[in-house]
Amino acid sequence: MIVKMKHLDLVCVASERESTLERLRALGAVHLDFAPSASAPVVAAEGEFADAEKAVRSILKTRGRRKDLEIRPRAVAEVLELVADRATLAVESDRLERQIRAYEPYGDFDPALAQKLRERVEGLDDVVHLPETLPECSLSHMHEKLSRVENRIKVDDEKIASSDERRILESFPRLRDRIAFEKARDLLADRGAVSVITGWIPVSRVKDLMDIVTSARADLFERSRAIGWGVLLRDPEDGETPPTLIEPPRMFRPVKVLFDGLGIAPGYTEGDVSVPFMCYFSLFFAMLVGDGGYGAIFLAATLALRKRLPSAWFTLLTVFSSATVLWGLLSNTWFGAGIPWCAGWPTVTWLADPSYHNMMLLCFTIGVSHLMLARVWNGVCRFPDSTFLAEFGWAGVLLFMYFVTNSIVGIFPAIPGPVFWVFGVSLLLVFGFTVKPSELKTRGAELGMLPLNIMSALGDIISYVRLFAVGLASVKVAENFNAMATGLVSSENAWWLNALMSVAMVAILVVGHGLNLAMAGLSILVHAVRLNTLEFSNHKGISWAGRAFRPFRKN
Repeated sequence: MIVKMKHLDLVCVASERESTLERLRALGAVHLDFAPSASAPVVAAEGEFADAEKAVRSILKTRGRRKDLEIRPRAVAEVLELVADRATLAVESDRLERQIRAYEPYGDFDPALAQKLRERVEGLDDVVHLPETLPECSLSHMHEKLSRVENRIKVDDEKIASSDERRILESFPRLRDRIAFEKARDLLADRGAVSVITGWIPVSRVKDLMDIVTSARADLFERSRAIGWGVLLRDPEDGETPPTLIEPPRMFRPVKVLFDGLGIAPGYTEGDVSVPFMCYFSLFFAMLVGDGGYGAIFLAATLALRKRLPSAWFTLLTVFSSATVLWGLLSNTWFGAGIPWCAGWPTVTWLADPSYHNMMLLCFTIGVSHLMLARVWNGVCRFPDSTFLAEFGWAGVLLFMYFVTNSIVGIFPAIPGPVFWVFGVSLLLVFGFTVKPSELKTRGAELGMLPLNIMSALGDIISYVRLFAVGLASVKVAENFNAMATGLVSSENAWWLNALMSVAMVAILVVGHGLNLAMAGLSILVHAVRLNTLEFSNHKGISWAGRAFRPFRKN
């Protein structure tokens, strides 16, 4: 569900601004709408964070893949000083190299002696062919200076590469907290003797806030006296956009990290689609990858990284990869090949239909169930408002378009007669109850768009055939790489040639399946996300225009 929010106006004594922000941060339940700020404290905090990031990047870039270094702790300022010194030396090195290339044709000579001779002997340049502009030192001296500069660059590189970036990375949460704190300080508007700050707090955390406000315990936040706050809480008003805090059932909470990773959030007044999103995304993941062998690789990698992955990502990736392994069992597809003793399984035989009708039927069935779920869900939520009938009408339209789609591709020989009756009744519900009579002046134009929307429902269902097409493409690519690799070895070849070809065969299999695996991951980001955030969301009424709830708290 989407947690209800309260708008918070908090008034404190101006002299207590710092302690007020500290308490709010310790509470960790208030969302503050930070705005870009050019105040000196914010700029300084952001600059310190940028310096730390630059230092870490410089360390990792300079170190490369070297493992033979003795890592030593260095402050950010020391690292950046080394980086700046190295940059200056690099410019000097480049200048000396250009100077050496310019004067090398003239050989090694003393510029001071050449200048004296030029002043005393007329026509010397025509005889000796000296350059028009003499260098500041001899060529040998230039080489010595270049050698010293290059040695200093190597020393700086060694120091930078041997710096402990983990020490700096550990400071990132503190630096982010400082930026947030300074931005929060900017939000505290002074009103004479008092300061005011506004934000959003979940209804479930209001009691925690009020406990702090009303508590008389001096040691609640290690303070010597009670708090003097004025608090005003109210419901969101029209035109306001509260942040969205999703609290799915415990079993489906890991999907929140997927939303965060994609940078999406439903609007505050929209529905929480976490449960169907995770269920259908798992199914889409499995069908788009289309190979149980790849799923096993995903699962093995997930288990190997268990200690490094956050628990939510570990759960999510385990579910997705396990679903892919299960799909491999049902379709008997393992690295583009099949296990012989599984070939006779009913699911394998059904999915292996040469006409691909069964596979397309499965995709269309998944699609219509996905979209009808959105419409029926809307209808249940809108009941007893009369518009709930329009949503059930849309479910009937989708059912009719499902039969039309299967008839177009030849899966169904004809559309059953009763389906036309369902379609007729559904059209009446859609046109009769989408807009109320009292809303005809303001929303009457929507009725004119209904024919186009009804036709687009056909395209929405057809869109789910991508699950079959992309999955089949992945399997065919794997099969072709297998055929290419196995074709290198032949009984007619000499043993040494077969040995050589075996090495090439392994290389082709590794590279080929690696590329196919990468393409499968890309297809998940494109197609699985699209089917959930576009087709399904359009029918559910989810715009994904919300902003995630980010409480002001310590990292």
